[in-house]
Amino acid sequence: MEHYIKGQFRRSIFTTEAGYCVGIMKVKETDDDKMVDYVGRAITFTGYFHDLNTEDTYLFYGNLVFHERYGDQFQVTRYERVLPEEKDGIVSFLSSGLFRGIGEKKAEKIVSVLGKDTLQIILEQPDNLLLIPTITKKQADILHQTLLEYQESYATIIDLNELGFSTKDSMLIYKKYGAKTKWILENNIYQLYEDIDEVTFAKIDAIALKEKGINPEDPRRLMSGILYAMNEVCMLYGHSYLEYNEIKAYTTRALHIAIDDTTLQKALQQLKLDLKIVMIDDHYYLVMLYEAERKVSERLRFLSRQEDNQVPKLSHWMDLLSQKNEIVYNADQLTAISSSFLKNILIITGGPGTGKTTIIKAICDLYRDIYHLSYQDLIKQLALLAPTGRAAKRLTESTGLQAMTIHRFLKWNKDTNRFAVNAYHKSDATFVIIDEVSMVDILLMDHLFEGLSTSTRMIFVGDENQLPSVGPGQVLKDMIESGIIPIVRLQQLYRQKENSNIITLADHINHDIWDTSIFNVSPDLSFLPSASSYLRKQLQELAQTYKAKKKEFQVLAPMYKTINGIDQLNIDLQAIFNPPHKEKKELIVSGITYREEDKVIQLTNMPEENIFNGDIGIIAEIENGNKKSITIDFDGNEVTYTPANFYKFKHAYAISIHKSQGSEFNTVVIPIVFNFRKMLYRKLIYTGITRAKKELYLLGDIDAFQYAIQNKDTDQRRTSLKEMLQK
Repeated sequence: MEHYIKGQFRRSIFTTEAGYCVGIMKVKETDDDKMVDYVGRAITFTGYFHDLNTEDTYLFYGNLVFHERYGDQFQVTRYERVLPEEKDGIVSFLSSGLFRGIGEKKAEKIVSVLGKDTLQIILEQPDNLLLIPTITKKQADILHQTLLEYQESYATIIDLNELGFSTKDSMLIYKKYGAKTKWILENNIYQLYEDIDEVTFAKIDAIALKEKGINPEDPRRLMSGILYAMNEVCMLYGHSYLEYNEIKAYTTRALHIAIDDTTLQKALQQLKLDLKIVMIDDHYYLVMLYEAERKVSERLRFLSRQEDNQVPKLSHWMDLLSQKNEIVYNADQLTAISSSFLKNILIITGGPGTGKTTIIKAICDLYRDIYHLSYQDLIKQLALLAPTGRAAKRLTESTGLQAMTIHRFLKWNKDTNRFAVNAYHKSDATFVIIDEVSMVDILLMDHLFEGLSTSTRMIFVGDENQLPSVGPGQVLKDMIESGIIPIVRLQQLYRQKENSNIITLADHINHDIWDTSIFNVSPDLSFLPSASSYLRKQLQELAQTYKAKKKEFQVLAPMYKTINGIDQLNIDLQAIFNPPHKEKKELIVSGITYREEDKVIQLTNMPEENIFNGDIGIIAEIENGNKKSITIDFDGNEVTYTPANFYKFKHAYAISIHKSQGSEFNTVVIPIVFNFRKMLYRKLIYTGITRAKKELYLLGDIDAFQYAIQNKDTDQRRTSLKEMLQK
């Protein structure tokens, strides 16, 4: 049940550009029995607001919640501004500075003449202000217009709420359009989808059809539906363009209407004229994806055409490095190290155990030695980047230098989804190394290049056989296959002695070798045959032997659903690794039981807490009384979640192979059965296999495994970067 508090805004503690505010209100009135003690006192509130000021009285609607760190807070879902009613309040309001040219004395004169209805009179009969001798016609007009605009902004937000938009959405909409909001809603409500990322097409479409009475076949709806369908499909499947028949099928499905070819082609032509899509033959691009590929290809071509750099005594420096690190580098590694200094752009690729991390450290050490840099100068010039927090952490550990995610390097603002390092505010870095580059999508690569000088040298390091990025594009694959960028392939295996068969299996997969003789001959690599119906029981039996090592024991499964999917396996494995105990508190969230000492995975980035998507932690404490919270320990960094943030994590006894990218685990188990057929393909299984550091168990059907590693056709992306580079 929703309650209200009425009072005056005192100050803000924290605000974002999107309008989110944590602030203090002095409570004058409430209908919540639990809050009567706050009447006459201040309380912290949270929510989305537009231009709060200390002169006004507000009605906040919402509920009292408890935050583990900050205590009681009033969580605001919607609000109203109450114009002052007492004469003294009206005087303070008029002389607050909001109305230009009106001081306290003039405000007192206005109120003495117009009385307690002063504000209503100014709104409805502004000429009455001329009854006051010191008020000019110009001042009367300013007072009327300012108050009108002041009222209009809140009225518009309330109107948006009543249409069905949340307060947050309403704030974003009004912030974008201001006084033009109503005009946009009347003329083309679908413009909201194109202009405001956070407001979903489904929400806009539902309001347009139900509240605005838009015809389902309205051309504006069709064009917006096309953009929505194209964006959804490209983001889901990683394509940078679609074909005509796909657009027709997906748009029809999204809008639930039949679309004839003449109507669709007319809409596509209009979108092209409006510069919202690009059409080349039967390739239909969203402008942002086409431009990203075009700009990335231009930068890559530019760098690849530059003359080689001159580095005096490079071989001498490399000999000294080899002696200092006590490493004898092989021919490929020496080529990779030297090319990193001679070339302006370079790709270093290789499978697990080929020494990619060793080479990155060597390049960093040599760069510092050759140019005689202090540590501070080194990290200013040399940027070590990775697409995920876990990959960046591993890079820091292996090099001893500060590495960071690409988003952090570009100073990403999660509230505005914008980068502070961009084409207008470029980084000072002159040399950039990106690890795990197979995970970088075309849009992020475009943003990275925008934030770097054209003279910045680039080294891309990654395994071309791993899964491509979650977002659109296949940047590493396209760069390699274009043939225009210098490449060094590391092929000699160095980790064979410590876990020979895992590395050998990965190498066999890459070279199309099918050899089952490597299974079950040493502890590091096992294939355990299991029928689909018996797999869960067999996995539980295996897990029993690792009960004391739940953080090191990781199940990587291809799918969430089915009887052997991630969701079910997490239930099974929780019963093994963390069964119910009278001393362990529990909390049920969306039907899932979380228990103290459970293993969980972070699902979103929370840079303010130094926690990132894919981080794995252990539940340290649960509060399951009236005030609920879950505290998770991420390797010594404890983060407390309240119910509003419970969606940001889930159990991690079993996780998806996609979520495991950029991570490594001592013991990995991969269930492989034909239940997962649509997700059985080489890149996925190869990526899972290469997450194992010491032990790998493949559990299931040997025929399903063979099918997976021979299936190269699934997840084929349609991109244009390769062709653009070659042109």
